[in-house]
Amino acid sequence: MHLGNARTALLAWLDARSRGGAVVMRVEDLDGPRVRPGLEARILEELRWLGLDWDEGPDRGGPHAPYRQSERGGAYAEALERLRAQGFVYPCFCSRAEIAQASQAPHASDEGPRYPGTCRDLSPAEREARRARRPPAWRFRVPEGPVPFRDRIHGECSFDVAATVGDFVVARADGVPAYQLAVVVDDAAMEVTDVLRGDDLLPSTSRQLLLHRALGLREPAFAHVPLVVGPDGERLAKRHGAASVGDLRDRGVAPETVTGCLAASAGLVPAGTRVMPAELVASFRLDAVPRTPARLEAPLVAALPLLPRIQ
Repeated sequence: MHLGNARTALLAWLDARSRGGAVVMRVEDLDGPRVRPGLEARILEELRWLGLDWDEGPDRGGPHAPYRQSERGGAYAEALERLRAQGFVYPCFCSRAEIAQASQAPHASDEGPRYPGTCRDLSPAEREARRARRPPAWRFRVPEGPVPFRDRIHGECSFDVAATVGDFVVARADGVPAYQLAVVVDDAAMEVTDVLRGDDLLPSTSRQLLLHRALGLREPAFAHVPLVVGPDGERLAKRHGAASVGDLRDRGVAPETVTGCLAASAGLVPAGTRVMPAELVASFRLDAVPRTPARLEAPLVAALPLLPRIQ
């Protein structure tokens, strides 16, 4: 877990705890090639080491189990069938290369080229002919026009999904549900009322709201916090060489030092403060969090790897 993920986790935890809410730990492990043995346990242990806890999750159960997406396939299949029955989705037989070739805006969205609607209105005979050559993915029929919502950090937001993304995938050709569908189904099933996450997912919100409405599910409130970025201004990644939470723990950095650094980057405490999450609950205010990204090169963050033995 790198410091950017830890910072978002801390803010989500503080937002819930400061309002008397429960925290749900969900493991989103649908991307098979990225799921490595032992990684889930390590991430959960690093969160505990930072002083974060949760009320429901894969390690402690709860009323909405299971809490691993890889174990929730039946719920996603049921939701997809409901969307099919109501005509909200259709089979798509296009490859990524074909979509990129057909699109006139190859970098229009975070999902790549805007889908041009090639398979949207195929006749039954055309669909059967294409199905014989290639199994289909399933795409959501996006209505025209912007999809507005209010974000607790960014205020009034609106994204025109039809113009920037087009009809988006809700289930891949291999049967794996897409992220957009899985999180909508899970948030509703787990009675999630508030979502706090990184603002790289801000554009996804309009897509998810369309799915909430098509499935008749309650919409949660959203808050998207700015990310931690590297010296180049890009989202923090391994290429920046930043120490992970596990690296810092292994080098003897105290959790109070790491949490204090993350809290200071969010405007919650002065730089250099050593603090545990529970000490921040009473004074936490989401509106105190800066609306600009936190840079790794800032002294309060960059100094962390230089403090291997602070206890």
